[in-house]
Amino acid sequence: MNRKQKKMLIRIAIAALLAAVKLLKIGGWAGIALYAASYITIGYDILCKAFRGIINHQVFDENFLMAVATVGAIALAIYEKTGDFAEAVSVMLFYQIGELFQSYAVGKSRRNIAALMDIRPDYANIERDGKLEQVDPDQIPAGSVIVVQPGEKVPIDGEVIEGASSLDTAALTGESRPRDVKAGDDIISGCINLTGVLKVRTTKAFGESTVSKILDLVENSSMKKARAENFITRFARVYTPAVCYGALALAFLPPVVLLLMGQPARFGDWVYRALTFLVISCPCALVISIPLSFFGGIGGASSCGILIKGSTYLEELASTGVVVFDKTGTLTQGTFKVTGIHPAEGVTDTALVEAAALAESWSKHPISLSIKTAYGKPIDAARVTDVQELGGHGVTAKVDGKTVAAGNARLMEKLGITVPAVEGVGTIVHVAVEGRYAGYLLIADVVKPHSADAIRALKASGVRKTVMLTGDAQPVAQAVAQQLGLDEYHAGLLPGDKVDQIEKLLAAKQPKENLAFVGDGINDAPVLSRADVGIAMGALGSDAAIEAADVVLMDDDPAKIALAMRIARRTLRIVHQNIVFALGIKALCLLLGALGIAGMWAAIFADVGVMVIAVLNATRALYTKDLAGK
Repeated sequence: MNRKQKKMLIRIAIAALLAAVKLLKIGGWAGIALYAASYITIGYDILCKAFRGIINHQVFDENFLMAVATVGAIALAIYEKTGDFAEAVSVMLFYQIGELFQSYAVGKSRRNIAALMDIRPDYANIERDGKLEQVDPDQIPAGSVIVVQPGEKVPIDGEVIEGASSLDTAALTGESRPRDVKAGDDIISGCINLTGVLKVRTTKAFGESTVSKILDLVENSSMKKARAENFITRFARVYTPAVCYGALALAFLPPVVLLLMGQPARFGDWVYRALTFLVISCPCALVISIPLSFFGGIGGASSCGILIKGSTYLEELASTGVVVFDKTGTLTQGTFKVTGIHPAEGVTDTALVEAAALAESWSKHPISLSIKTAYGKPIDAARVTDVQELGGHGVTAKVDGKTVAAGNARLMEKLGITVPAVEGVGTIVHVAVEGRYAGYLLIADVVKPHSADAIRALKASGVRKTVMLTGDAQPVAQAVAQQLGLDEYHAGLLPGDKVDQIEKLLAAKQPKENLAFVGDGINDAPVLSRADVGIAMGALGSDAAIEAADVVLMDDDPAKIALAMRIARRTLRIVHQNIVFALGIKALCLLLGALGIAGMWAAIFADVGVMVIAVLNATRALYTKDLAGK
């Protein structure tokens, strides 16, 4: 509990002690004085807020309703000369207990989210004259060298230039396993350095780094309200004055009608009913629990490495029926890898890969890099001479004095070397040594380990159609689509073509069904913006894609999409439960109160009790471990 909550708890205890006067059978002016002291102790802040609301022309809120109801009950007790102010005190007491409970629940939710998103760096280390100096991350330009010690947060995105360590990425990705990094690796801000000292060359300013973008997303998520939130806001704006005027009519119209009919007016009874009506009518449960539900859903998603930019996107995710994917970097790893080694007769796998790697040793082409990675040994540059890179064909070089050629079929044809007819999805690199065919390597973009599981999970979550859009060639796209079990794919697309395909899919979707697009590249930004829900890969995705997206997956795991949908749907279920429960109970109690069946104690339950139950239900949205485990 914070200081304010502890103070309220003391006030509640004192007021409850003073209100116990009835049990002690103390009457007369002494009893009235104790009741008055109890009422003022517990309710002075409500009265002050109601008075300020009247002055500021913002009359109709829960403070005004409670003030009118309780002061009216006291006035009624004085008018009827009962001297019993127990109901007025009890209404205010239980209302404050409910407010305390709500404050604690909201505070707990905020603390949980704050703990999950505790990634803001306090400082960055700059080495000057052999000593480390702590400076504000905002003051460090891109290209600077910073030092990150064990136990510290990585303050700015950058590249490791010296050192090796393990990073805790749980706050960003929800992944519990540490990530190992070494010189040459890229790291993102918000991670915690666990073991070794790292020297990092920053690649971005702090304002453009991952941690800054994440914090901005979280802090601004409340600005984009869901339809349910907007409905509650509009509802409360109309509902509160309506019930006030309804209570006024209930207090005076029936007595007037009774008088005209020649019957006793019973003003006291009708005023009491009107006051009960006011207490029941407080919309606290809805006004508090609905935003809290969405807040909890966003917080729960962030703990799983899913950043949702606002509650409106939770709503959109919950009704997503079509999911469209980019291929490279989204469903596949976006990096080339040797997937097949096929030596000719008399040639070993090792010899084939070694010859190709040495021949390609001077090239910076991604295909060349993948061959050198497959070789896995340091390249001895002294073994390689006379390197010639032939654009669109491949390379030739002298390796240990022998002529080695590595490239496509056109290169082999140019050299007069016959190559076998081969089949395979990907890029084929043929290798020849001293004019003799040595075999070929198959190089392809590898499907992410969780992509197939992601598609199956989406189908299990009720997604009607999964589609892939890619600029890659038809055979490659077909192979990936078949491997993953996608419903539809379109290959050879330019960025503009992807937008056209999205337009067609949007036009063909079912009513009340949303379309989500998942991408990572800068060329995906227009499509992300056009889709009902744009989902970007955050760890390796481009800044443009992250900016254009509505949802960001911090670990680039497509399996998180189905999890985000499960979180969204449960959050919406909680919201709808609270709306139906709160409105149903209030409608019933308002009717019973108007008929004189429900008294002030029923009113207390209809207001405070419903609020407590709704808040408890809303906090369930924050906990997502059960959903993440599915």
